[in-house]
Amino acid sequence: EPAASAAPLPALADADALVNDALATLAGRSGVMTFLATDGFVRRAVVTVDNLPRTMAPSRLWPVQTTPGRLQLLAAGHAQRIAADNARRYAPFVAFVASVEPSRAAALYRRLHPLFQQAYAELGYPKGHFNDRLVEVIDHLLAAPEPAQPPALTLVEVKGEVPSTRPWLRYEFADPALEALSSGQKIMVRVGLDNERRLKGWLAGLRRGIAAQR
Repeated sequence: EPAASAAPLPALADADALVNDALATLAGRSGVMTFLATDGFVRRAVVTVDNLPRTMAPSRLWPVQTTPGRLQLLAAGHAQRIAADNARRYAPFVAFVASVEPSRAAALYRRLHPLFQQAYAELGYPKGHFNDRLVEVIDHLLAAPEPAQPPALTLVEVKGEVPSTRPWLRYEFADPALEALSSGQKIMVRVGLDNERRLKGWLAGLRRGIAAQR
């Protein structure tokens, strides 16, 4: 593979085929097709990484597929709590991530880094370094709280400008401290404690492999 690694990269707009082949080599084509959103993967990854410490990280821009199934809840007095079984929904994705050696993921990232950097510049950071942002965001995710019990939720009506007979409802964390978390830290909490710790272990390994990249 040294020759392939030394080959010049295509322009970002033409990079999907190369990136998808590289991801398939890294993680297996079946897993990539099941768990990743491969159209515009680099741009998706960059915008999502940048959004994770913010309030919103729109799922339509994620580089991964949304988790199938419905949120599993358990009645808890007058409130509801995320059921312990809900974590099983995320287990296949977490197993997919864990199947990839972090050092190999870091090596592929270093090879493709110019594409990530170009996408970051296009996002509005022409003088910024994407790798600095990535390390910062990994550290932010590693700092996510680890509730000992699945958190309680409250059902909240989202009010729009026009009154509706069928209002849009969403679940929020009942604990204000959890509800105040960023979108990325909420995801870490929502996947369940065991999954969260496995993801943190993997992210820590990835961080070690990219921290010196520029």
